[in-house]
Amino acid sequence: MKVVVTGSLGNISKPLAEELVQKGHTVTVISSKPEKQKDIEALGATAAIGSLEDADFLVSTFTEANAVYAMIPPNFTVPDSTEHYRRIGNSYAQAIQRSGVKRVVHLSSWGAHLDSGTGFIVGSHDVEGILNELSDVAITHLRAGFLYYNLYNYVDMIKEVGFIGANHGGDDKIVMVAPSDIAAAAVEEIETPVTDKKVRYVASDEHTANETAHILGIAIGKPDLKWATFTDEQMQDALEKKGMPTHTAAKFVELGASIHSGALREDYELHKPIAMGKVKLEDFAKEFAAGF
Repeated sequence: MKVVVTGSLGNISKPLAEELVQKGHTVTVISSKPEKQKDIEALGATAAIGSLEDADFLVSTFTEANAVYAMIPPNFTVPDSTEHYRRIGNSYAQAIQRSGVKRVVHLSSWGAHLDSGTGFIVGSHDVEGILNELSDVAITHLRAGFLYYNLYNYVDMIKEVGFIGANHGGDDKIVMVAPSDIAAAAVEEIETPVTDKKVRYVASDEHTANETAHILGIAIGKPDLKWATFTDEQMQDALEKKGMPTHTAAKFVELGASIHSGALREDYELHKPIAMGKVKLEDFAKEFAAGF
C-alpha cells in the first residue's frame, strides 16, 4: 500500500512509519521541517516537506495514496486552540476529498465524544465532526488515552515539593497509553478493509492517580509518593505563576476537571478496547526513572 503519515518523526508517527516500512508498504512522511528529510529517508520512507494548513500541498502528497494517517500537531500557544484544530481539520478534509483518498486513520482522543468542557480535546471532537462529513471515505478515529510521556511534566514538581499534584488525583481513574501501542493500532486499522466510519479506543493501562503515583514512586525510590488533588483555582494559579498564559492554563484546568468528574472517560467505559496495548505503566515507570 501507499501510505501517507503526518506528524513528522513524532512519538507516534516515527514508530508507525517504521512498522509500515518494515511490512513492505510505501511510506511518505509529512514534516514541516526540511532538516527532518534525511532522518525520514533513513527510515526507508519518502519525505514531503510542507505545511498541514496548505491544502494544495496535501492534495499533491495524498494523490494516489491508499491510506492517510492524520494527526493534529498540538499548539498550546495560540489563543484559540480549537480554531487551530479546525483549521488543520478542514485542510485535511479538503485534501482528502480532492485527492480521492478512500482510507483515513485519524488520531483523536478519549473524551472526544464531548463538544465542550474538555479543554484542548474539544479540538479532537471538532475534527472528528469535520471528517465525518466526508462521503465515500472510510475513517477510523483512534481515541487515544493519556499518553504516558505526559507524566514527565511532573518531574520538577516531584523534585521540588515531593509529590504530584493536579486538579485531578486520588481515586480518579486515568486511561493511559504508550505511543508504540497507538502506532500498532494505526497499522492494524490501515491494513484492515473498512468501508464506513468508526471509533476505536486505544489504551495500554488503567490506574487511579494514587496507583500511578505509587508505581512511579517505587521506580524512582520514593515508594510513598502521593498524588494530591488541587482545586481548579489552585491549579489555574499554579500554572499562571509558572508563566503559562491564562487562556492556556484554563484549558489544562478544564481538561483536569473532566478527568476528576469522570466525564472524560464516560464513553470509553462503554466502548473499551477488546485488547489493551502491550506497554504497561510499570514498563513506562522504568523509562521514567531513567530520565528522572
